[in-house]
Amino acid sequence: MTTGPIPTQGAKPLAGWRVLVPRGGPWGDSVAADIRAHGGSPVVAPMINFAPTSDEASLESALVSLAAGEFDWVTITSATTVDVLSAHQARIAHNTRIAAVGETTAAALLAAGYRADFVPADDSSASSMLREWPAMTRGVVPLRVLTLRSEIAKTTLTDGLTALGHSVQSVVAYRTVGIPVAEQVVADVASGRINAILVTSGSVAEQVQQQLGPVPTSTLVAAIGPRTARDARGYGLRVDVIAPERTADSLVDVVAQAAARLAAS
Repeated sequence: MTTGPIPTQGAKPLAGWRVLVPRGGPWGDSVAADIRAHGGSPVVAPMINFAPTSDEASLESALVSLAAGEFDWVTITSATTVDVLSAHQARIAHNTRIAAVGETTAAALLAAGYRADFVPADDSSASSMLREWPAMTRGVVPLRVLTLRSEIAKTTLTDGLTALGHSVQSVVAYRTVGIPVAEQVVADVASGRINAILVTSGSVAEQVQQQLGPVPTSTLVAAIGPRTARDARGYGLRVDVIAPERTADSLVDVVAQAAARLAAS
């Protein structure tokens, strides 16, 4: 990443910046509003969408068991999984506790009328959840745990809980599919008219590289956290800045800070 628009003195840090937001819906609307609050112009261009699992029967069976209280715990690793629960009008028995992988997922659970009994304190990752799990469950083994995940998600949580001695059922809740962006967006990125691209997951990183790569060096590429940055680099996508927290606010803030540094220089 080299240069970007230079705001006039006293302007907001993203004044003159066009920032590509790769997800739509309420999340995209919220991020777009945050970008505008920093003086920027959001370009909302959804690059991924979520499709039903290819094994709907297994998911429905697991949700019946979940409603019947057959699990001690259920792990929720994304807000999209919450959307799946809502779409299926899933009921979680009172005796089943809910582990959310991060504050964003916990907030989605609460908004959907569920609860979050455990959220890792360190960071929003499966590894953090595994580190804190024994203390949080007071070493009780075995527990019956349902892990709901995307089709392409790593099995870190399932494997880790199994290694701890728990009885784990892993079920795919949804698939992630790519969405072709408009030709104008492709042209704007290629010509440098997009000043920053937000990368919110490995799936988004893959689509950015496939549809928009190679991204011009003048365009700042911002990843939502270290894991997403690693995934992005694995797909061959350059990453310029990494949000210290896996939240949309942190991601927009790190872009605004980079813009401010460029303006100062």
